[in-house]
Amino acid sequence: MAVKTKKTSKESIMSLYMDYVLEHEKVPKSVYKFCKDNAIVESDFYLYFGSIGALQKSIWTTFFDNTIKVIHKNKEYGEFANRDKMLTFLFTFFEVLTLNRSYVLFVMDNAPSPLKNMMQVKELRKKVKDFAKDLIDKGNASKSSKLTKHNPQLFSEGAWLQVLFLMNFWRTDDSPGFEKTDVAIEKSVNTIFDVFDNTPLENILDFGKFLYKETFA
Repeated sequence: MAVKTKKTSKESIMSLYMDYVLEHEKVPKSVYKFCKDNAIVESDFYLYFGSIGALQKSIWTTFFDNTIKVIHKNKEYGEFANRDKMLTFLFTFFEVLTLNRSYVLFVMDNAPSPLKNMMQVKELRKKVKDFAKDLIDKGNASKSSKLTKHNPQLFSEGAWLQVLFLMNFWRTDDSPGFEKTDVAIEKSVNTIFDVFDNTPLENILDFGKFLYKETFA
């Protein structure tokens, strides 16, 4: 008797994959194995993803895309200052991560290398950096003096390091409602923007060490 297969979509395959790795506590060895165990036609999988790795990347970029959709539902968002836009982005992004906390922790706990070096977050890194760069580009457009303009590339890399730092903090946060992570988000954003407003960031050679050192000083 033929096995009845499921109707699939990009979203349903991602959801099935997340459930799979949590239930089996491991990544499927092949697309074939994953599809067979979940009654998915293998060719349907390839309509959306070229490999398990591509699926993993897409999950992370979907977290980002869902964050952007949520923040743009606030009609006042467009009028926010850059600092408030970054705060809104991070608060919302971590709300999305919290909805998928078990999966995110699985990935972080089973990472063969630091998260920042993992291929599956490569596209997420690009999206976060583009978001941050866009904030600075728009801010710079309203400034007439080159002396007061910020370096978009430097700021965008700092924003990505900030996300990684906050994810590691959130990972071990056991406070009710992850209240400590909310405090960490607010303090780290304020620290970074204060630095940008008062210090030539080009003089800070290792922004990652700076962020770790200063956020809870």
